[in-house]
Amino acid sequence: MAADQRLLSTEKNDRDDAAFSVRVRRRLPDYVNSVNLKYVKLGYHYLVRHGVYLVTIPALLLVLGAELGSLNSGEIWRRIWDNTAEHYVATVIGFVYVFVLTVSVFLFSCPRPIYLLDFACYKPHDDFKVSKEQFIELVRKSGEFDEASIEFQKRILQSSGIGDESYVPKSIGSSESIATIKEGREEAATVIFGALDELFGKTRVQAKDVGILVVNCSLYNPTPSLSAMIINHYKMMGNILNFNLGGMGCSAGIIGLDLAREMLQTNPRKYAVVVSTEMVGYNWYPGAERSMLVSNCYFRMGCSAVMLSNRRRDYYLAKYRLEHIVRTHKGADDRSFGCMYQKQGSQKFNGIELSRDLVEIGSEALKTNITTLGPLVLPFSEQFIFFSALISKVLFSNGVDSPKKPYIPDFKLAFEHFCLQAASKTVLDELQKNLELSDKSLEASRATLHRFGNTSSSGIWYELAYLEAKERVRRGDRIWQLSFGSGFKCNSAVWKSLRKIRKPSKNPWLDSVDGYPQRGY
Repeated sequence: MAADQRLLSTEKNDRDDAAFSVRVRRRLPDYVNSVNLKYVKLGYHYLVRHGVYLVTIPALLLVLGAELGSLNSGEIWRRIWDNTAEHYVATVIGFVYVFVLTVSVFLFSCPRPIYLLDFACYKPHDDFKVSKEQFIELVRKSGEFDEASIEFQKRILQSSGIGDESYVPKSIGSSESIATIKEGREEAATVIFGALDELFGKTRVQAKDVGILVVNCSLYNPTPSLSAMIINHYKMMGNILNFNLGGMGCSAGIIGLDLAREMLQTNPRKYAVVVSTEMVGYNWYPGAERSMLVSNCYFRMGCSAVMLSNRRRDYYLAKYRLEHIVRTHKGADDRSFGCMYQKQGSQKFNGIELSRDLVEIGSEALKTNITTLGPLVLPFSEQFIFFSALISKVLFSNGVDSPKKPYIPDFKLAFEHFCLQAASKTVLDELQKNLELSDKSLEASRATLHRFGNTSSSGIWYELAYLEAKERVRRGDRIWQLSFGSGFKCNSAVWKSLRKIRKPSKNPWLDSVDGYPQRGY
């Protein structure tokens, strides 16, 4: 009787899994199917924020030209010095004054350029490396899961796009509780100090010279903070501006960049370091609720550290210049707010519950983000076609959805390289389909997912490291980094390469980059 009940339970779970997959697929909307003018307006608001200067200066020149255009040079000077033409002197002086004032205000209001000197991605020792089969054995060895939960994680892992060389902390597989402050600090010290040691070695910047420190780790936030732990370890200066971001999800890396950028705009001649990571062992979920088991299968060890500068003389040393950051937050909507939620399950274990509406919610956030970003980066021809198609839809749809597929801007004309967050194989497949990207555009994201797994907020830097290891980044190339996070958030960062990037001497891909791209993963 007990065996029959277990069999019925297993069959029911399998039906639930199948129904879940069908439901997700049916709910995947076209990212631009419901684009409306309010989203496009956001992008053009960014574009014309300095429009007053672009309009004022040509207007002054036109009026002044009309005033003096009918006179030759000799006539102009004769009238200026003629007592009967004093109003010409006042006109010229007034226009020159307004012109100089406008140019001065524009120059002083321009933000400081933000340069990326270099970055580092931590590569764990081979002792932490696990294949998919070894991972399932660790899950089984821990003794925390029933057979149905183990089989569920095995199915998720097989379709995840993760290969056999990702990394997990030693604490996973232990029969003892691993969600302890001590275990979290040990893992944090390993990945954070590993990334920072490499960064300081690459840039030759001393830790005491860093004026701004931003650390983001979503789920592990001890006291003293991780930023304080870094300051203590490297004996940084007492006047350092330090920030510790928690609960911001996988998109916190770009949020940290944005915060560092704001600080660099108001603090001249500073270096800023942004550290992005997540503690995998500390956030391990040992329960049986399937919506909370998925995160066990995807997340892996990783950490990135980025060195930024606002000093103009660092232009010749820097690799990239930060062009744009566009952040989208859908937290005002209850469904978006709760789609990734940390909670205690029925067994009193902490974990992250993933909503079945997650993909649909993410697509809505992406739609808003890319329609805001588009006017900043797309060439005029693409903007004109996209805007014309949008106006046509608004004017002639008569409130009925058109069966015609909406026009999707070609972002390959705006960017040479794409670093889209490697959350899962399904997410990357949908991004590729709906943004109409080529296999090569998604190569860095798929390779990172296969080699390192989902390393949370640091993943987009492993992707850029892949492009550098392949020596694909040339002078003038534009890179789009895109990430998603709880809340729900979708954030974009755009970089421009200042020189051709040679293969670095230190890079997490050096021993494996020749094996990519792989087929069929």
